[in-house]
Amino acid sequence: QVQLVESGGGLVQPGGSLRLSCAASGIIFSIYDMGWYRQAPGKQRELVANITSGGNPNYVDSVKGRFTISRDNAKNTVYLQMNSLKPGDTAVYYCNAALITTIRRYNYWSQGTQVTVSS
Repeated sequence: QVQLVESGGGLVQPGGSLRLSCAASGIIFSIYDMGWYRQAPGKQRELVANITSGGNPNYVDSVKGRFTISRDNAKNTVYLQMNSLKPGDTAVYYCNAALITTIRRYNYWSQGTQVTVSS
């Protein structure tokens, strides 16, 4: 059974930091592209950052310079370090594992964790 178990969300003040973790099981983690998405109330889900199986990171413009995505294949875990948090970062954050083969697309999601940035 595939599971993506997320942790690290919470309430922080503007300018603060959080680190989200997502531990995967049931997949060959090292060959999956991993990503972090978020969905704010009344908004569509958006990609925040992803990191390819080869370790190449990508970020949405609004978080560049503030967020860092990383992965530890030995721990089957992807991280999102969030610094200089803004109220606009408030959302439910989801971890995603994605793999495309010539036969099938694989796409898995975590349960989501709330990040609230407020004074």
